Amino acid sequence: MSVCIGGAAQVLRPPEDGLAYLRHDHAGELALAPGDVLLEGGLIAGFQPADADVVVDASGCAVVPGFVDCHTHLPFAGWRAEEYERKVTGVPYEEIARAGGGIASSARSLASSSDAEVLAQAQALASELLRHGTTAFEGKTGYGLSRSGEARAARLGRALGERVGQPMRLTGLFAHAVPPGFSADSWMDEAEALARECDVDALDIFVESVAFGNEHLARWGAVARDTAKVLRAHVEQLSTMRSVPVALEWGARSLDHLSLMHPDDIAPLAAAECAAVLLPGAEFINAEHTAPARALADAGAICVLATDFNPGTSPIASMPLIVGLAVRRYGWSVREALLAATLNAAWVLGWSHELGSLETGKRADVLLLDGPAEHVPYRFGHNPVAAVFAAGEPVWVRPDQAWRVRR
Repeated sequence: MSVCIGGAAQVLRPPEDGLAYLRHDHAGELALAPGDVLLEGGLIAGFQPADADVVVDASGCAVVPGFVDCHTHLPFAGWRAEEYERKVTGVPYEEIARAGGGIASSARSLASSSDAEVLAQAQALASELLRHGTTAFEGKTGYGLSRSGEARAARLGRALGERVGQPMRLTGLFAHAVPPGFSADSWMDEAEALARECDVDALDIFVESVAFGNEHLARWGAVARDTAKVLRAHVEQLSTMRSVPVALEWGARSLDHLSLMHPDDIAPLAAAECAAVLLPGAEFINAEHTAPARALADAGAICVLATDFNPGTSPIASMPLIVGLAVRRYGWSVREALLAATLNAAWVLGWSHELGSLETGKRADVLLLDGPAEHVPYRFGHNPVAAVFAAGEPVWVRPDQAWRVRR
């Protein structure tokens, strides 16, 4: 099938083709200019008007790459709405977790749900992601909280990837919380066995006062290196652990959260080939500190945005909402936020050579927005996605925008 998206008011393009990522001090070089986009054979075929099987009237609209959500906790079971009221009335997450809530609550929900129930919920949520423009995403284990539970979570994650329309990476967050009956040290023995046995693309760890320490992060880095898996880490979310230098020493691909990172760690992270994955949804929901996003961007870090979609600390599926939060909370431009949600996010997942930007020959994951790009953060809470094209196919068209797509 060929698709011509014609007459767009704005087309977001990188300053040059073939970039693996773009450091944020160069985000202003992204082009956002009128144009056309031709999709053919599942790929981006060019940027000129042409006869096509499907013609899309993009007048007044922006055309951007599909969003890549590189940090979600799918698949999970159930929700934790009861915790939200406690949070907004001042109960800190650490207290909720120590009382059996948080991760432990989601682990109980996962254990009590059948495989079919877990996958049905996750598929429905992946469809919600798609309607908000997410055309590729990552999921994690982490709610198993036992050797067999985590192995099951990995198996369900792979099953989800086979059932959804979007490309999906799976991360083994085997070091998410310390299960009952274990110390952090003894659970790391189990986590290492899982890392060697389970089919996952990357390894992740939660370094925090209620979870694991920097010594465990170093051990996890050694496991990642030995198993040839990508190292990622949840760090500096609730307290300043000074985890950044440790993670950089072990070649981490991304450091996620960073709400309370030490100022002395900004320059080393910005200089490294390691992404700063920022999660403004979690900061907003939990009334946490705000990551030093402006300082990281100005220092030239590889900045990334993601939803942290999970049932407790960020029950947010919408990347446009995350873009809006980033612009408002971080003082970022629209170009900076869109870069962080597309090309740079694709790099975290090892996909930036094939998706994440509008370049000839890349997978044709393309969004038609219902107005200019600047309206994404401005019309906060509105879903700006008029149509989603995945591998060149129109997979979702918003009903009120159906007139734009003609076959």
